Amino acid sequence: MRIFIPVLLLLIIQSCTNKDQPENDLPSGPLGEQITFINNPDNFGSEKERLDALFETYTSYLLSSSPINATFYGKPGYDHLWDDLSPEGLQKSVDELGLFYNLLDGFDPSKLSPDDELNFSIFSRTVRDNYELFSQFPEQYLIIDQVQGIHQAIAQVIQMMPTDDEEAIENMLTRLNGIPTLMKQLQTTLREGVDKGIVMPKNTVIKVPDQLRGITSENPEQSVFYVPFTSLPEEIHQEGGSSIQERARKIITEKVNPAFKSFTQFFEEVYIPNTRETYGLSDLPNGKAWYSMRIQHQTTTKLTAEQIHQIGRLEVNRIKDEMLDIIDQLDFEGDLDAFNEFLKTDPGFYFDDPEMLVITYRDICKRIDPMLPKLFGKLPRLPYGVKVVPAYQEQATTTAYYQPGAASNGIPGNFFVNTYNLPSRPKWGMEALAIHEAVPGHHLQIALAQELENVPEFRTMVMFTAFVEGWGLYSESLGKDLGLYKDLYSRYGQLTFEMWRAIRLVVDTGIHQLGWSRQDAIDYFKENSSMTDQDVIVEVDRYIAWPGQALAYKIGELKIKELRRNAEEELGKGFDIRAFHDVVLGSGSVPLDVLEQNVNQWVQNQKATLH
Repeated sequence: MRIFIPVLLLLIIQSCTNKDQPENDLPSGPLGEQITFINNPDNFGSEKERLDALFETYTSYLLSSSPINATFYGKPGYDHLWDDLSPEGLQKSVDELGLFYNLLDGFDPSKLSPDDELNFSIFSRTVRDNYELFSQFPEQYLIIDQVQGIHQAIAQVIQMMPTDDEEAIENMLTRLNGIPTLMKQLQTTLREGVDKGIVMPKNTVIKVPDQLRGITSENPEQSVFYVPFTSLPEEIHQEGGSSIQERARKIITEKVNPAFKSFTQFFEEVYIPNTRETYGLSDLPNGKAWYSMRIQHQTTTKLTAEQIHQIGRLEVNRIKDEMLDIIDQLDFEGDLDAFNEFLKTDPGFYFDDPEMLVITYRDICKRIDPMLPKLFGKLPRLPYGVKVVPAYQEQATTTAYYQPGAASNGIPGNFFVNTYNLPSRPKWGMEALAIHEAVPGHHLQIALAQELENVPEFRTMVMFTAFVEGWGLYSESLGKDLGLYKDLYSRYGQLTFEMWRAIRLVVDTGIHQLGWSRQDAIDYFKENSSMTDQDVIVEVDRYIAWPGQALAYKIGELKIKELRRNAEEELGKGFDIRAFHDVVLGSGSVPLDVLEQNVNQWVQNQKATLH
């Protein structure tokens, strides 16, 4: 379970090369000149004016550094461009991020209003964490994998682009024309990684060539890149749709397909033979320090790998006790292993028709929607839908994921469900999964963040994994209040997902810090969960591909639950669950320490009101 964010969206961060911290001298160029101007307080009438200029400049940087980011958030003006993946472009990205990093100590938060102090705190945390991670470690070499790789993002982004007028169509054609350059840049970066011995584990990329072939098609009209041209607006279709479609087919045939074929050949003949047989990030140069920094980045805490490993084991034991209680209530004759095997093998728990799986998910979402006002005072305007995971992704991706929408482009959020291998998609997990990925999980949280008003624009675009995924997991615990989990098997299904996230703490740290093998991780998963073999393997390979990312879920959830318990104890009968949730979500995605400050301040304000 995850949010699908195109990999290119992350390149403004992940494209940083391994270099020392920047000197105080600011590079020349338009951005350098702007930063120099902002760096001088005498150029502004107040600290707030100066801060507003900084935020505006940072927002422009985010969008211009990653045109895909701009498209993703529905910001016009960049839809004809791709991100620059050349070595020069990557170096420029880290240099520019360093400009903002150097400004962090130049502002005095005590001179700011509480709102601006919060804005600056989030800005500082974003820039500092990103720069300190991606300037010290060669993240740019680890940007492709079979779970969510850059190759998949290219196809996804084309299908997300607006098509409402002639300029939008021309932008799309221009982007298609630019794919060969983009693929060559990616190939150069990966070749550099091969030369330096910094490559992905083989098991995380072995399916990439088949995915590449699945994205393209010899018949251009069957290509995923042609999909937007099949439903042009009526006026464009009448005025010149056939000509536009002909141009698209020509570009796909003569440029896109050859570019993907060439890259596929490189990947099979050069990259995969040079991938590593080891799994942990600690197996790469300075790997333990790298992993430690990733933990800090993903969880927004100071927790160590060893501490997180222990938290995971304690959570596994706690959840196991709750599972045993449900097994007793069901009068099942057998132990936990036998019950889990029953859940995995009884055909009554699985659909044999992919369409029924999708229909059932849609029904669950429709039952949740009218219950939301019971738990939330503010709901997002942006709608969401339930869609099927594309065929070229289905074998290597997880059970489901959420893809944010963009109201300005008329794109709803989408909850993608995987219909591949139906015997690995149990009915008993569907309610918890729908809650996590759709509402009140990722869609509600992310759409509200996108609709924030009276905040700097960059605030609507930042995502702290511990907050976003922590909220998704916390949301699953709200199922009973939403009228779900009436069936004990569904309640057990929610526990299996909670167990899944607890296991992640043990397995991720085991692989990347404690020297576990891939099989060690698979075995631990099987010993402690009812997940199918297919899901276990996909999940373990995901943790190997994305060191530290999976830790954010449980750490974030535990923090939100801790804050709720504290608020309930402090406020007693004055505790309002709707108000609590509105406070948690009201500032968008924030680091966990900022979230704690927000909730604590709300509690104090409520206590003052009550007394």
